[in-house]
Amino acid sequence: MPVLIRLAGRVLGPLALALPVLLAACTSEQPPAPPPADPGPVDVDAARDELAALAAAAQDRHLVAQYVYSQTGKPDRTVVFTSANDGSWRVDVPGGALGGTADVSMADTADGLFQCALPSAGHAESASCVRLGDRDDAIPRRSDPRVQHPLTDWLDVLTDRRAPLAVAPAEAPEGLTGTCYSVDSTSASLNAPLDVGIYCYDGDGTPTGVRTGAGTLRLAAPPGPAPATVQLAGPVVVDREPLDTAAPPTPDPSDSPSAGTP
Repeated sequence: MPVLIRLAGRVLGPLALALPVLLAACTSEQPPAPPPADPGPVDVDAARDELAALAAAAQDRHLVAQYVYSQTGKPDRTVVFTSANDGSWRVDVPGGALGGTADVSMADTADGLFQCALPSAGHAESASCVRLGDRDDAIPRRSDPRVQHPLTDWLDVLTDRRAPLAVAPAEAPEGLTGTCYSVDSTSASLNAPLDVGIYCYDGDGTPTGVRTGAGTLRLAAPPGPAPATVQLAGPVVVDREPLDTAAPPTPDPSDSPSAGTP
């Protein structure tokens, strides 16, 4: 029996000495920190929802408003936008055709979509209008001044949750007021549904400004009351084509009857 006790002491002695060391090593090594808790899904659609609500309010907002249209290298112009109570609209665009030398009025009424040429430097005739198509038709690209889109059909895009857009809150660009959002296209197509840029609105849906690569549209004064319907700027004619936005080509001197005449 004494032999067994001495043998056990020889075996347990080293273990007794090593056990505190092992325990100390275990307590000195902290377990790895657990991964941070999942904060949950982020509501990335909040800005999109807010902008869609403002754009929907803009569709229901009937008014007469003046906007200052600024483009790099060109003088500022005053654009007049009319959204009538019956859903018709009209946008008068100084310098909207013939390379900025002719004024035009774009209008959408129950009778269709129209471009009216206004008396101006590039169009000395009296005002007259050309029917471009039905109300929902697109304006031919060559005759499209584009300034009217943020106030009219692009509102449909902003309210369409299926449209390929990325929306985020944005600071109001200098000179603009209201609640603003940065709008970008997520489509790989070259034909984006609207121009990317900054879109701003008052709480009642009044568009207060838009800044895109094409220029800046800024509300110039508080809007006035809307008429019952819009009136075309002149009679509708069928014997002329709509004015192009591009400047007409410079006449070739060689085509002149007097060219080469001594």
